[in-house]
Amino acid sequence: MEQELKDKIESLINSEKVFLFMKGTPEMPQCGFSAGVVSTLKQLGIPFGSFNVLSDMKIREGIKEFTNWPTIPQLYIKGEFVGGHDITVQMAQSGELTKKAG
Repeated sequence: MEQELKDKIESLINSEKVFLFMKGTPEMPQCGFSAGVVSTLKQLGIPFGSFNVLSDMKIREGIKEFTNWPTIPQLYIKGEFVGGHDITVQMAQSGELTKKAG
């Protein structure tokens, strides 16, 4: 991965305490899994930043390489990769997501 792309991804991740790479926007998700993560975060009242990977193919592919995680959405908390939809929902149900984002 080229350094410029890596730096841009890291800058996005660190721009908010909770950051989501998703398909679409929080107001208009473009896939069910992205919509599920957005809904979960909103239900818990967790503020988050986001990036629409459909708007930039370099970041869309780069984020997968960056985390070695093949799918979108990808959630980060305090700069740390948390996981995708299923992990986010499981963490929300256990209370761990609220704790980690607090």
